[in-house]
Amino acid sequence: MSTGLICILAVILDAILGEPRRFHPLIGFGHWANCLEQRLNTGAGERWQGILAVILAILPFILFAWLLSETWIIAVVLLYFAIAPRSLSEHAWAVQTALRQNDLEQARQKVSLIVSRDTNNLDAQGVTRATIESVLENGNDAIFAAIFWYLLAGLPGLVLYRLANTLDALWGYRNARFQHFGWAAARLDDALNLIPARLTALSYACVGHFATALQCWLKQAPSWYSPNAGPVMAAGAGALQVILGDSAHYHGQIKNRPILGTGNPPTANDIGRAVALIHRALVLWLLIIIVLAACL
Repeated sequence: MSTGLICILAVILDAILGEPRRFHPLIGFGHWANCLEQRLNTGAGERWQGILAVILAILPFILFAWLLSETWIIAVVLLYFAIAPRSLSEHAWAVQTALRQNDLEQARQKVSLIVSRDTNNLDAQGVTRATIESVLENGNDAIFAAIFWYLLAGLPGLVLYRLANTLDALWGYRNARFQHFGWAAARLDDALNLIPARLTALSYACVGHFATALQCWLKQAPSWYSPNAGPVMAAGAGALQVILGDSAHYHGQIKNRPILGTGNPPTANDIGRAVALIHRALVLWLLIIIVLAACL
C-alpha cells in the first residue's frame, strides 16, 4: 500500500476514534522511560548516563518497527498512535468553551492539561494565549513532524521521532535533576525537529496570512529560546495575526519571553481559528503527499 494512502487512513482513524483513552503505547513507553531514569539518573546525572538511557529507551522499539515495516496495517496503526489532531483540537475547544461561558477556573484547569506553565493565576487572556501557543507548537510535535519522519524513514523513523519527542517531554528540563541527564533527549529532539518545524511554519504561512507569517518568522523567531518552537509559533502567530509570547510562569519562576506575532491580543474565538489553521495545514500536507505519491 502506498505511503500516501497509509497517511490518509491514519488521519481518518484518528478523526473517527480520537486518542485512545486507555492503553496508549506512549503511556507504556513513559513507564519504561521512568524505570530507566530511576536506575540511571544517579548522583550528578552525567550526560553519558542520559545518552545511555536514550539508547536503551528507544533502540529496541526501532528494531521492532523495522521488523514490522512491511505490514501496512501496522503502519496505519502506529501512525495513528503517533499523531493526535483530534485530541489536540478537543483540548483546545474545551478551553474555548469554558472561556465563552466565563468560567475562568474551568478554563485554567483545561489548559493545564496541555501546557507546562503555571496556570493557577492566569487571566482569560493568559489562558487564551497559552492555549493557542500549545496548539501551534503541538501541531508540529503531534502531527506534522511525525508524518514527516514516517515519509522520510518509514516506521523506524516514525518510532524514533515520537519516542525521542516523548523523552524530551519527560527529561528535557533545565533543572538540577535533568540538567545533564536530559541533555541527550533534548538535543535529539531538537535535531529531529529541525526540518519539520520549518515545514510546519511554512505550512501555517501558506494556509494563513502568508506575508505576515513570513515576516514574523524571519524577524521574531531568532529571539525565541527554542530554535524549533520559535519558527513554528512566530509563523503561526503571524498567520493568525495575533500577539503571542510575553512573560509566563514556569515552576514558580517568571520566564521573560519575546513578543511573537502582530495585531491584537488573542480572544477566545482565536482558539478556534488556531485549530482551523492546523486542520487546513493538515489538508495541505495530505494533498501534497497524494500528488507526490502519484508522481513517483
